[in-house]
Formats: sequence, C-alpha cells, structure tokens
Amino acid sequence: MKRSIQAIFFMTLAAVISILVVSPVASQDNPADNMQILRDKIKADKKLLVAANMELTESEANGFWPVYEEYQKDLAAINQRIAQLIESYATDYQADTLTDEKAKKLIDELVAIEQADGGLQAAYVPKLSEVLPSKKVARYLQIENKIRALIKFDLATELPLIQ
Repeated sequence: MKRSIQAIFFMTLAAVISILVVSPVASQDNPADNMQILRDKIKADKKLLVAANMELTESEANGFWPVYEEYQKDLAAINQRIAQLIESYATDYQADTLTDEKAKKLIDELVAIEQADGGLQAAYVPKLSEVLPSKKVARYLQIENKIRALIKFDLATELPLIQ
C-alpha cells in the first residue's frame, strides 16, 4: 500500500512540476500569487515525501534539513535554466524559426544544464555525508533521482521533436 501511494505521489509531483517547467508562458496568464502558492505546495509535498522515506533520527534531521533546503535552492536555479531553454525552444518551434545556429545554442545549453545537474549532486555528497550515514545519503539521492527522472520523462513526452 505504501509503495502505491508513493508511486501516485511521485507521478503527481512530476506532472505538476513538469507543468510548471513546460508551461512557463501559461504561468504568465495566471496571477503570480497562485503560481507561488502552487510552487510552495509542491515544495511542501516533496519535503513530506522525503521526510517519510528518510527515517531520520532527530540528530540526523537537525543536520539534514538545512543541507536539503540549500540543495533545493540550487536545484531551483537549474530548473529555471531548463524552463528558459524550453521557452526558447517553444518560441522558435511555434514560429517555425529554429535555425541550425539556434539549435546549436540549445544543444550547448542542454549539455551545460546536464553537467550542472550532475555537478550539483557531486557537490552535495560531501555535505550530506557530514550529516548522514552513507546509506541515507544514497537513499536521499535515489529519491531526488526518481523525482528528476519522472520530470524528465514527462518533459520528453510533452516536447515535440525538432523538425
């Protein structure tokens, strides 16, 4: 039962996050307050999911949550880059103005984002290892990777191929 609830939560979280990332233009149609409320809700739900699956002691929690918040802040910067990349692609796709030169810039930014994402995890392993045993560091990274994989899958299904 617990696994099916987690699966449903992961899929819902991925869908909502991908909507926020894939539809940056749509978010401009809604009041900014509503989008911020939605973002806050997603963050809170994600944090609850992490808390439920980490099984932290009080001492571990005291060290982990500040590192978690810092990681989420850095991850938000990467997510913003992804949103800008998608918005740039969407603009050119809709206007049918994607040139080889623009495609090259998109490729370069995509590779840079992927490198930043991997580098971010690598940078946080020592920080997490200071406050958690290795098995719990691995568990946390696994949770983050599952969420990111669902988001990437959802993005992949939503974005049209370059023509």
